[in-house]
Amino acid sequence: MLKRVFVAPDPGRTRLRFATRAVLGIALAVAVCGLAGHSLTGAVTGGLAALLALFTVTDATVRGQAVTTALLPAVGLPVLTAAAGLHDHPVARDLTFLAVVGAGVYARRWGPRGHSLGVFAFMTFFVAQFLHATTDQLPELYAAVLLSVLAAAAVRFGLWCYERRLPPAVVPAPPGGSGLARVTTRQAIQATAGAGFALVVGQLVSGQRWYWAVGATWWIFVNTTSRGETLVRGFRRLLGTVIGIALGLLVAMPVHGDPTVTAVLAAACVFGIFYTAAVSYTWMMLWVTLLAGLLYGLLGVLGPGLLALRLAETGVGALGAALAVILLLPVTTHSVTDAWIQRALRCVHACTAETARRLAGAADADPAPRVAELEQLLARVRLSVAPLVHPLNPMLGRKRRARHVLALLDDCAREIRGLVAVAADPEASHDARLAAACYRVQAAVEALTDGGDVSVQTDDSAATEPALAHLHGLERALAELARPLRTPSGSPLVGA
Repeated sequence: MLKRVFVAPDPGRTRLRFATRAVLGIALAVAVCGLAGHSLTGAVTGGLAALLALFTVTDATVRGQAVTTALLPAVGLPVLTAAAGLHDHPVARDLTFLAVVGAGVYARRWGPRGHSLGVFAFMTFFVAQFLHATTDQLPELYAAVLLSVLAAAAVRFGLWCYERRLPPAVVPAPPGGSGLARVTTRQAIQATAGAGFALVVGQLVSGQRWYWAVGATWWIFVNTTSRGETLVRGFRRLLGTVIGIALGLLVAMPVHGDPTVTAVLAAACVFGIFYTAAVSYTWMMLWVTLLAGLLYGLLGVLGPGLLALRLAETGVGALGAALAVILLLPVTTHSVTDAWIQRALRCVHACTAETARRLAGAADADPAPRVAELEQLLARVRLSVAPLVHPLNPMLGRKRRARHVLALLDDCAREIRGLVAVAADPEASHDARLAAACYRVQAAVEALTDGGDVSVQTDDSAATEPALAHLHGLERALAELARPLRTPSGSPLVGA
């Protein structure tokens, strides 16, 4: 797990920039709230609002990101008003919370913007429970949210807008459909049911911290599509929480809420959350849990009993998510996995075509964004295949084939990165062999996605030509993929 986090590819140091910018943006937001004279509650609200604004907004263009960021308060403030207004009306509060859960998951059907707004709405309601917000605090909380979103936007779009130099990859959306065939519709129903279970059982466990269980259920559903993905994510959330609680006992409790030390450690946690989110959910949850412990230390309520309660509520939330995806409108791993692999292969096709244009001298050809998109798609494939390669999976044959597919897709990504690096060299040139190799790669992808066979044409001279060597390596990996992706009859196998 350590190796996957710290040795994982980071094209253009995107994850490093993402994490560093987040620390700056959130620190600025908290500082602005402090200068405005806000209480600790207002500062915590502002910091979390800035974190969400920097973490959840993933539109494909800078303009789209700016629009989504501007819309966050329009969604969050009404939800905050409802949460505070219903503070003393438990039944209405709980029903409203469940409605926010369902609407937030359903909003994923509208792509990255719907996803961002849904997450912000849910977390606004959650934070209101976390801070026990009441109506008399609303003016300060409104100001904290607005100032913090503005501060985060100033860093993201002004001080450090690296997306202008490297356009971000499109965040993959779940497969479509209509009615109950649409994944987002099924997940909205599942998430609402799972959250309902978590809410009821969570309140039996603790009348004060029940919302932790609902939050666990919600975040287990975020960025998952199939039943298997959700179960694995629930396991990883629980594991990350256990490790985070252990760190909380060793790190957060001895601090005793000291503001300076807590601020430094919280900044480290924010960096860890953003840096590890794309490669390890367990590690991300470790940092989230430690950050929560530090915040509770600031509020003066941190103790071993509270950390134990967090673990119990997380377990309730994970159980609620598991029961929902198993018993209610399950989405199988097989169709989802096949769809993500198909998209990754089409991205390989696009990367190759764009690189060939670059080598041919096209001034507007830039394969770098395609490489970033491929990395995101491969991360999505890994998430989808995770149930099959999990140590507890008893189906050894499928596990071996799934690992083989992942290894070959990683080979494709490595060859693509090497090819793009060669294409970036101004001395690189285009010749007939390169064009032919590019066409063969594109034909290989088309054959794989259409269910045909892939053949490899060897060329001994490729070893001395870097671009050709990468293309032939890519061609071989694609040819090898044909076998594990299908049964002898040609049907998809990996996600079956």
